[in-house]
Amino acid sequence: MIRLALVGCGEHSRLSHATPLARYAAFNPGDLELVAACDLNLDRAREFCREFGFARAYSEVEAMLSKESVDGCVCVMPMERIVDLAVMLLKRKIPSVIEKPLGVTREESERLADVAKETGTPHMVSVNRRFMPYLNQAKSWASSIGPLQYVRATQVRHARNEPDFIWSTAIHVLDALRHVAGEIAEFQTEVHRQAELSTVWFIVSLRFENGASGRIEVLPTAGMVEESYELFGEGFRARVVAGSGVQRSLQAWRNGQLALEEHSPETEPEDLRNGAYEEVVEFVRALKTRRRPWPAVEDILPSARICFAIAESVARQAEAKA
Repeated sequence: MIRLALVGCGEHSRLSHATPLARYAAFNPGDLELVAACDLNLDRAREFCREFGFARAYSEVEAMLSKESVDGCVCVMPMERIVDLAVMLLKRKIPSVIEKPLGVTREESERLADVAKETGTPHMVSVNRRFMPYLNQAKSWASSIGPLQYVRATQVRHARNEPDFIWSTAIHVLDALRHVAGEIAEFQTEVHRQAELSTVWFIVSLRFENGASGRIEVLPTAGMVEESYELFGEGFRARVVAGSGVQRSLQAWRNGQLALEEHSPETEPEDLRNGAYEEVVEFVRALKTRRRPWPAVEDILPSARICFAIAESVARQAEAKA
């Protein structure tokens, strides 16, 4: 049986980690033991124990690790603490799930990658879009027909005007396109900032190493929450919509005809729709079979590098105009 601990009991942890962990334990009795939940707020850790079935609550990571024997740790920390905790766990040889982003600066991301390589500790980065059932279904369907020629992703949010959005959140859509279409050879960024906008919007043009092209539209203050992914090739197109409720859908066309159409029931749990559950499946089964979980820091680092480069370019443009 795999013994896991959860560090960080905030709302994101509740929805994207504790919920699918508890679901996996319920679906696979005897596979997974939730040994501990840890949070600076001990009452919140105790709440996770009651709600999700973790055995014991802690308020300090060191105390938890000194008392518990764990096979792995899921870390859901504030961005500024992600790297320090991940480095500590990697150096202790504790297999871990590490939340994105890989750091709050390019230098932090590179440091984390160096430690991951030096220690060789099995780990995975939590980028749930790589595990979204509809996106992977679209990828598989398209690859069975022919090579991708063009891909597009649009990320729409409401009132998300934090300056770090491009590397803390938009990394999801860029990394998802890398997952679908392969490594990025070149990229160009167009910044859209009209007087009426409270933050920067981004349009990123991509050229992939395999010759395909792509485009990402990041619209953080456009009044709703939705992501869409489109895959195009000779004679075919697939479109995945990821949002809330009935927005979850997959449609695919071939030779002018609708070949595939699926919609997620509104009652389907969110972690089953957004890839969070399949992410847990990957981590637990990797530990059970003694293989390395995927994706690792080295797999996500190219996405982080591009996002930080975009942010740095925008900052330089702003300084030039000042």
